[in-house]
Amino acid sequence: MNNNEQNDDTIYLVVVNHEEQYSIWAKWKKELPLGWKAVGKEGTKDECLAYIEEVWTDMRPLSLRQAMQETST
Repeated sequence: MNNNEQNDDTIYLVVVNHEEQYSIWAKWKKELPLGWKAVGKEGTKDECLAYIEEVWTDMRPLSLRQAMQETST
């Protein structure tokens, strides 16, 4: 971990896209990228990444999960 990461006091938002893929976005930035929305969780980088690790249990994109489910039925 470099010195900048150790002193990072940035507040981040947890964001998700239409494929239910998660990421973090610095809260101070004006707008979220197109296609992403905040999920209501914010905090330090470590807090946000821990949240994502807890809730994002299936890394496959939503469209792939749906296609695989259709194939199996």
